[in-house]
Amino acid sequence: MSGKNLFSTTGGIVGVGAFIGVFAALLQYWGNPGNMGICVACFERDIAGSVGLHRAGVVQYMRPEIIGFVLGSLIAAFAFKEFKPRVGSAPIVRFVLGAFAMIGALVFLGCPWRAILRLAGGDLNSLFGLAGLAVGVWIGVMFLKNGYNLGRSQKTYASVGLLMPILMVCALVLMLIYPQITGQPKSGVLFYSLKGPGAMHAPLIISLLVGLGVGVLAQRSRFCTMGALRDLILFRQAHLFYGVASLLVFAFIANLILGQFNAGFSGQPVAHTMGLWNFMGMVLAGLAFALAGGCPGRQLFLAGEGDGDAAVFVLGMVVGAGFAHNFGLASSPKGVGPHGIAAVIVGLLFCLFIGFTMRKKA
Repeated sequence: MSGKNLFSTTGGIVGVGAFIGVFAALLQYWGNPGNMGICVACFERDIAGSVGLHRAGVVQYMRPEIIGFVLGSLIAAFAFKEFKPRVGSAPIVRFVLGAFAMIGALVFLGCPWRAILRLAGGDLNSLFGLAGLAVGVWIGVMFLKNGYNLGRSQKTYASVGLLMPILMVCALVLMLIYPQITGQPKSGVLFYSLKGPGAMHAPLIISLLVGLGVGVLAQRSRFCTMGALRDLILFRQAHLFYGVASLLVFAFIANLILGQFNAGFSGQPVAHTMGLWNFMGMVLAGLAFALAGGCPGRQLFLAGEGDGDAAVFVLGMVVGAGFAHNFGLASSPKGVGPHGIAAVIVGLLFCLFIGFTMRKKA
């Protein structure tokens, strides 16, 4: 049953974008942070905090949406015979790309999904981030056009492809064994925020079910924000871009209906107004996503269908979140962290080094 399917059509990808946009707005309405119904980078950052990789008390929570993304993708991959365990090359490069992608996203305060959702909620600071994302992906496309390649993937043992889904099942089990205790910052081995974005979350079962639904649909449709820009720039193909545009439009409509739209630059939830570093943070993130072959959501869906390379990138993002908060790299609503600017510059230099040196000559 692999190959073409309903979601390979324009209507299919538009429907997937609409599903994500509407349920992202609803997750915010049900308890997730403002303009953060879904944010892969922020939620992986919260997971890193929940297991103690950083001790920023306001961003610690085992986000069920991320667990659902991977397990939903796994379910779809098995159902449609697309579970293909595979690994490629340069794992250390993928890991570090993941870490710098996370650092760039946390300087901006959001992944590409959240950049779109911030705009759908009226946060005009996201325009700088989206512009930076486009520039970062464009630079990555220039490397791709000039022979950049991390190497071919090859078939491997099923156990390798199952490792990331197994880790997600373990994370869910931990959350069930050690649920949050009212007024306590720790339950067993897990940390929980008592205030801030980490303390704001929709009910567990709702978050998990939405995550599973998104995982299934995104696996079938190959939904990817970075891929949408890459295909538009490189191949002049707009298929994936229609899905991203649909996410924006339907999230905007849902926010209007739910009373969650507030246009402006100042006073936006979990956002800062330093336009240059909103832009530069997402240049770094976009370039890292392009060099790694997918946005953070797509990497989770690939990991769910057995891609070991994507799993390495995801782990790099989680560890990168720990570094970002432990070393003052992440931004806050007050602005860029004390070392965030230096981290963006170092990250861009690393990505450029990889782009220039990992090219196959004709």
